[in-house]
Amino acid sequence: MPRRFRFTPVGWRVLLLPYLVALALIVFLPAREAGRVTGIVGWAADVLASVGVPREPAATALEFGANIVLFVPFGALLALAWPRLGAWSTIGIGAALSVVIELVQLGIPSRVSAVSDVVANTTGTAIGVLLVTLWVQRRQSAAPPDPARSPAA
Repeated sequence: MPRRFRFTPVGWRVLLLPYLVALALIVFLPAREAGRVTGIVGWAADVLASVGVPREPAATALEFGANIVLFVPFGALLALAWPRLGAWSTIGIGAALSVVIELVQLGIPSRVSAVSDVVANTTGTAIGVLLVTLWVQRRQSAAPPDPARSPAA
């Protein structure tokens, strides 16, 4: 029977690196350049406005949702890369990273910092952690029992 490929925490750490590079480009580029990457929010707000939804509230809601989605991989990858951290520590790291991002953005003239971004990013991290927790629990319950770990009869 062929052996299934399994990532180790080191493998997840390697995958975390390109994610962090992409995240840095999205959050630290001046707004004009970042808009080329994240322009889908404006486009979606325009589409909603064309069917009668007020554009500004739609854009605000879509941006909040995009920030959540942006941080789901962070929470998942961090939980997989350092499984012993625990859920609350991982979520705390996501919140701290988000605060640092917002503080740095204060110094970028074309960027806007907002507490709502910290809330959305932390929510995304928490969702990522939750998804990994559910995935790990499901895999563990589906795995056959390990005879080496069962008590002696």
